[in-house]
Amino acid sequence: MPQIASGASVTLSAAEKLLAIEEIKAVFSERLRCMDTKEWDVYPTLHTDDVVSETWGGLPSDKQPETDGERNRIVGKDHLAKAIRNMLDGSTRITSVHHAHTPIIELTSDTTARGIWAMEDKLWWTNGDHEEHLHGYGHYHEEYRKVDGSWLISYRRLSRLREDLTPGFFDFLKKQL
Repeated sequence: MPQIASGASVTLSAAEKLLAIEEIKAVFSERLRCMDTKEWDVYPTLHTDDVVSETWGGLPSDKQPETDGERNRIVGKDHLAKAIRNMLDGSTRITSVHHAHTPIIELTSDTTARGIWAMEDKLWWTNGDHEEHLHGYGHYHEEYRKVDGSWLISYRRLSRLREDLTPGFFDFLKKQL
């Protein structure tokens, strides 16, 4: 996880801190909703221009997106939105449900924060005459930055604890990535 500048202090009042945390929860929840409802015009607006995403480690290594030769890493909100769209809404449409629970959010300055969310996701697609699925469990590790008055996601890493999937779940990648 990128390091947030040390020595920064939080000068917000207790009410301002609570409001910031609620705004961070809202932007995070909106991101999950946009993925599942395929609202690709909204998805990039929830991230900083320079967002870093390291959430692709569960994919076969030759199918992981990369930036500057580094696999499992995407930099930039438009590049991220395109990669997510290609994954979930490309030549094979994936139905997805993403849930996140019990966040631990720490303000690291008046305009930066980090959080950890327990997560669960389910993904399905039709492979000929049968359905393939993945059910994943783990944690999102994120960082947030307030830009022009709005909290945005600036970093994300997904750590998976478990995946239950059908043997052919990743076959759809042969068609679209």
